[in-house]
Amino acid sequence: MPAILNPGQGRRKFQFSSPAAHEALRPFVEHYWIVSWDLRGQDPYEQKVLPYPAVNVTFKPGRCRVAGVVTGPFHEVLEGAGRVFGVRFRPAGFRPFLGAPVATVTGRYLPVEDVFGDGLAERILAADDADAVREMDAFLRTRAPDRPTPAAELAEAVVAQAGKDTRITRVDDLAREFAIGVRQLQRVFSDHVGVSPKWVIRRARLHEASDRISAGTPVDLGELAAELGYSDQAHLTRDFTAMVGVPPASYRKAQV
Repeated sequence: MPAILNPGQGRRKFQFSSPAAHEALRPFVEHYWIVSWDLRGQDPYEQKVLPYPAVNVTFKPGRCRVAGVVTGPFHEVLEGAGRVFGVRFRPAGFRPFLGAPVATVTGRYLPVEDVFGDGLAERILAADDADAVREMDAFLRTRAPDRPTPAAELAEAVVAQAGKDTRITRVDDLAREFAIGVRQLQRVFSDHVGVSPKWVIRRARLHEASDRISAGTPVDLGELAAELGYSDQAHLTRDFTAMVGVPPASYRKAQV
């Protein structure tokens, strides 16, 4: 699931769990996720999320779909009572199940049956949480290769490095660290991740920013901008607003 924004508010509105996939699927599947809510008698709740460089497959009555990487602000409106079962693939994990470059589904939503055939959605929707996990495990294991390709393993490693090393601010930094040309790295990402290395770096820095602001401790935005590789606070504010939907200062005030 993409990173939850305003997590304090969200915890009061819905329940979230993330069961592990079968061991054989873990090179491809990050985890399953289940969101349930009961807002009957309450106003609808809009949950904003920060996109992540991974494909999700979601099962909700009336809306079962493969969601390519979302590159901009994203929100989900919860109302009444309901449940969503989801599969979050690893950043380079969906390529063997799609059978095409992952960039071909970036920013798109495809019906589950268009990718996986008929029957799966009905089985998942009819199952309880534990059975849905078992059903999804069994289904994906029949379609998963024995192991990721070297290109997929490279893409995974690059995404992970971009996420954990806040000093990385340019694609050149990643290319140099992994001894690969920038153009080749861009091709690998288009095929296996669906977004550019530049987008992944930017998203990782903004995720770090949102985590810091959500933590509840005072944050100097100028210092944070410098730490995350921005030339000044204005550039952090611009990128943060474009991805999250509000400026960092407004987001900080909304934390309760």
